[in-house]
Amino acid sequence: MIQVKTEKNGPFYKKVKVLGHAMYDDYGKDIVCSAASSIVTTTINGILSLDKGSLSYIVSTKGMDITIKTEERTTQILIRNMINLMKELEVNYPDNIEVK
Repeated sequence: MIQVKTEKNGPFYKKVKVLGHAMYDDYGKDIVCSAASSIVTTTINGILSLDKGSLSYIVSTKGMDITIKTEERTTQILIRNMINLMKELEVNYPDNIEVK
């Protein structure tokens, strides 16, 4: 199961962790993992294209850790959108992804 964990300071996102594998299908054929990866990658690339210093991330074999370094409105909106998209994915695949 993919686990999405968020850390906030008041209304502002500070950290997002995306860990695990959806186990919907075999590696390379898993549509839930593909969707989650696309959502996260697109969001990070979009934010970094606007402000390279707004976040940092680490990719490991376990998943991805994202640290949001700014409370700037656009960055926070894009992160919130990413979380909302992951929640929509969770509604459709509750056995494969969990957003906390």
